[in-house]
Amino acid sequence: MNTIVLGGGVIGVATAFYLRAQGCDVTVIEREPDVALATSFGNAGVIAPGYVTPWAAPGMPAKLLRYLFKPTSPLIFRPTFDPAQWRWIARWLRECELERFRVNKQRMQRIAYYSRNCLHEFRSRHPFDYGRSQGYLQLFRSEYDVALAQPALTVLRDAGIAFREVSAAQCVEIEPGLRWARETPTAGLYLPDDEAGDCARFTRELRLICEHMGVVFRFDTHVTSLDVQGGEVRGVRIESERGLELLPADAVVVALGVDSAALLAPLGVKLPLYPVKGYSATLPVTDDEKAPRAALMDESLKTAITRFGRNVRVAGTAELGNRHSTLREQALQTLLKVLDDWFPHAANRGSAHFWVGRRPMTPDGPPLLGRSGVERLWLNVGHGSTGWAMAMGSGKVVADLVAGRTAEIDLEGLTLERYRR
Repeated sequence: MNTIVLGGGVIGVATAFYLRAQGCDVTVIEREPDVALATSFGNAGVIAPGYVTPWAAPGMPAKLLRYLFKPTSPLIFRPTFDPAQWRWIARWLRECELERFRVNKQRMQRIAYYSRNCLHEFRSRHPFDYGRSQGYLQLFRSEYDVALAQPALTVLRDAGIAFREVSAAQCVEIEPGLRWARETPTAGLYLPDDEAGDCARFTRELRLICEHMGVVFRFDTHVTSLDVQGGEVRGVRIESERGLELLPADAVVVALGVDSAALLAPLGVKLPLYPVKGYSATLPVTDDEKAPRAALMDESLKTAITRFGRNVRVAGTAELGNRHSTLREQALQTLLKVLDDWFPHAANRGSAHFWVGRRPMTPDGPPLLGRSGVERLWLNVGHGSTGWAMAMGSGKVVADLVAGRTAEIDLEGLTLERYRR
């Protein structure tokens, strides 16, 4: 079967790997000159199935209003005249109800835990270094944030997920570098089975494995439209240095992140995706003893701190209302404040490399996998800020479906069908 995967981020490359393992002939189309140069490039790197949480959560609207006009904020909201923005916000607000939150978090954890199992199985066959660390510590700055976390803890308990509620002193035992912190956490939450790793580094290594298996990558290539005849996709129209081409295909998988919505809209496929921008700063570690060992989350400011070998990355902030990949000084200052609060002597601020990416967010949180409504056209989109945590599982699910197999997990609530009801 001749298959084309649109998108060379971690989602697209993982899909290509599993499609090729199923015996498909696979071509990956990517507009950048290499894989993982957009949303997969500078993310937090956290693979935390126990933590994956919908942005739509009880108390979140009130919390965001508290931070909206503060100089250090996990949210930057820029109202626009774009109807898509307000439709997305209206849907998001409805999903903040407690019962909806429980359902959405369980759906996200289902695919995230499956994905971690797929990653571990893959790693047993293809061991390579991508800056992996073990364990994930959440830090709470106030009792208010501890209270907001309680619905998520209930879901963890119901699912039988290993976690420990820890004191400020125990946080320091887990991460000794916090001895030099300028803040004292009110409490913490430790998930020992969660992990982290450099997503971009992993994706580059996965590309090499894919190429060795026979996957073809076409870079610097733009998808202009899909060729659909008689209700089924027949190929992909592209523009590259060779000019305009029509590439025939037996199946097409769309893994283009937020750009997927515009590509599919002319076909009547409506994806409720909105670009919520995220930021990161990557800095070389200057003092091992005073730096983090693994991955942490400042739950109050929704900012992650992750150790990748000789580097530390601070990632977070959600900017809603700007579709362009431009850096905002306010967001960058929030990142550096979080690092200064918890690990002030770990790295030199002047050496920070900043990045911004557009997270493809659904209003309820879970991704969109599987059928699009157009025959032979498949979706692997909408993973938001948890694409790295869900990549291998999502790729395996979609590859199985394309190959005519049954997915190994229940896909209820993980497909476009949930928006059609």
